[in-house]
Amino acid sequence: MSRFRAHERVPVLGADEMRAWDAAAIRETGIPERVLMESAGRAAAALVQRFFPSGRVVAVVGGGNNGGDALVVARTLRAWGREVVAVSIGKRPPDSMLLHGWKVDVRPDAELEAVLAGAAVVVDGLLGTGARGAPREPEATAIEAITRSAVPVVALDGPSGIDLTTGAAPGPALRAALTVTFGAPKRGLLLFPGREHAGRIVAVEVGFAPLATAGAELITPAWAARRLPAVAPNAHKGSMGRVLIVAGRAGMAGAAVLAGMGALRTGAGYAVLVSPGANRAILQGAIPEALYLDRDALPEDFAASADAVVAGPGMGTDEESLALLRRLAPGQAPLLLDADALTLLARNAGLRDEIERPLLLTPHPGEMGRLLDRPVSAITAEPFAAAAEAAERFHCAVLLKGNPSLVTEPGTPTLVNVAGHSGIATGGMGDVLSGVAGALLAVGTAPREAAALALFYAGRAAELAGRGRGLLPRDVAAALPAALAEAPEPPAMPGVVMDLAAAR
Repeated sequence: MSRFRAHERVPVLGADEMRAWDAAAIRETGIPERVLMESAGRAAAALVQRFFPSGRVVAVVGGGNNGGDALVVARTLRAWGREVVAVSIGKRPPDSMLLHGWKVDVRPDAELEAVLAGAAVVVDGLLGTGARGAPREPEATAIEAITRSAVPVVALDGPSGIDLTTGAAPGPALRAALTVTFGAPKRGLLLFPGREHAGRIVAVEVGFAPLATAGAELITPAWAARRLPAVAPNAHKGSMGRVLIVAGRAGMAGAAVLAGMGALRTGAGYAVLVSPGANRAILQGAIPEALYLDRDALPEDFAASADAVVAGPGMGTDEESLALLRRLAPGQAPLLLDADALTLLARNAGLRDEIERPLLLTPHPGEMGRLLDRPVSAITAEPFAAAAEAAERFHCAVLLKGNPSLVTEPGTPTLVNVAGHSGIATGGMGDVLSGVAGALLAVGTAPREAAALALFYAGRAAELAGRGRGLLPRDVAAALPAALAEAPEPPAMPGVVMDLAAAR
């Protein structure tokens, strides 16, 4: 996996959670603060040496612990024979004890611009997890000077100026080529614009005790591979699940085609498309492997044999569509609601109480806004909170699409997906995703895990399809078998918890 390698379990922490973990390591496990700085700084120095092996290193040292980490990086690289200059920013000088007797050239902040001239790389130790709001002086001026210099930046824990919980950039913020983050990735590195500012993100182990619980975790390749249902050697179409897909009103046949492709490419034994008679020729021509039911002449028990039901892509939001959705409410097989079905759910109070089946909702931010009666800006500003609120309100698993996409259900950690790229920003991708999740639900995967697996493998298929701009949903569906067959690879570098390529 060239874009994303990680251990199986990788927590995703907000700034407050990270500081609490740091404090617990010092208080409860007896690790001195300077030892943590030493571990962090030496790990970061090794990555600087790996990715920027020659030329002058400028370490920009702030007054907090982040500055201490940067000073350890400077001292370590100096000990390894590199040309190093440290620039102290602010009134609080760096702790000289961290130099261990090495003579490192430390300059005042007034000399920063002169020192940056001719530098090969800047180590950003200005602001860490404790920073709030827009950077103040003299940090703001330092950030602007580094930005003007166009020297590649290696950020420690996160690029200075980025809120490491929300990803916001309320003032000037550095853009890093590489971010070395300690212990675990921070939420703000995975949320935009922080994700774009972070560049390549490498999380390194520095000696923290393992976290018993975390509010959020990554969907890693190893996590997904362990939970992907195996196919038995004696499998047959009856054992691989029957997915009923209610999609595509007249004129919207494509939604049904794409959802069906997603289900069948994921391995569903049957995909049964429920769509109006006007779409029949299109559907059976485009996807002859699927079965077809005429939506205008459905038998009473049309959903009885389904192992999972997907409803919503292009199905319509009129009264006839609402009546059809209500016919799907009773039953035991899981139900996935997407697109128009989510609009019907948002518009009709009490509809959730009619649904007996295990439920998975898969909204994008606009649909989530309708479900929660919020503006889209409120959803995108606090996606973790929005997903958690929807899961509690509707008593079910929720997949909130976005970058990153999130999966949650009441009482469980939020799962964060980083597989994929911006090429999936095309109509119809959500239809394929619904089909993928439906196929996983049909073989007994729980809604939360089915949603997470669908996100990961559809995202990975988008990467394997080999396209960026111009990627089509059918390309993702075609690449699904390769993504599902791929074995996870651990990080290539010792001590690395996660290695995530720059956003694209």
